[in-house]
Amino acid sequence: MVDLSVVVGPGTQVYPGDPVASLRVHSTIARDGFNLLSVEMGSQTGTHVDAPFHFDETAAKIDELPLERFIGPGVIVDARGIGPRGRITWEYIAPVADQLRPGSVVLLFTGWSEHYGTDEYFENPFLDADACRRLIEAGVRTFGIDAINIDETPDETHVGEGFPVHHLIADVGGVICENLTNLVAIDFAEPLISLLPIAFEQADGAPVRAVALQTT
Repeated sequence: MVDLSVVVGPGTQVYPGDPVASLRVHSTIARDGFNLLSVEMGSQTGTHVDAPFHFDETAAKIDELPLERFIGPGVIVDARGIGPRGRITWEYIAPVADQLRPGSVVLLFTGWSEHYGTDEYFENPFLDADACRRLIEAGVRTFGIDAINIDETPDETHVGEGFPVHHLIADVGGVICENLTNLVAIDFAEPLISLLPIAFEQADGAPVRAVALQTT
């Protein structure tokens, strides 16, 4: 079993403008007889999944999606070395295209998690919209990336493309997992990927404890 999740705490890196996580001691054994934390954070803190509702007001929220959407056989797309703001085109996916089928969990392995906690993390590689369309045509509905955003992250000098991949995946009721880490540790064939989220009510997304399991 391989842990693919970042730890959530006050130092967790968040998307620009998102709430910063706050974990405060609420109760202690010495005072109350038990330990309890008060937790405040955004719905997309740390390793998390986006529901279609994140970019579509009429689409399914995180607690309305079938659990099957969050578990499936992993297909690892090796896009390491693509560089800052590199576009993950179909040429990176083609070597594993024969593994794609409905229910596959496609993990975009960019290596960008090495930059987690730095400003460079926001210069992430991203999935090309045409490649996303082809993945959707192959029946893929669950996508993950070891970066802060599956689309290009805009800033003062990069306008970006308007989050086309988020919209494409939302349109087919798919989900996106971002801020994955440790994909390099999946060194076995046919991993089973679990991205089960907290069942937040009426939410756009939720944190997950993402894992890859070797089942054979």
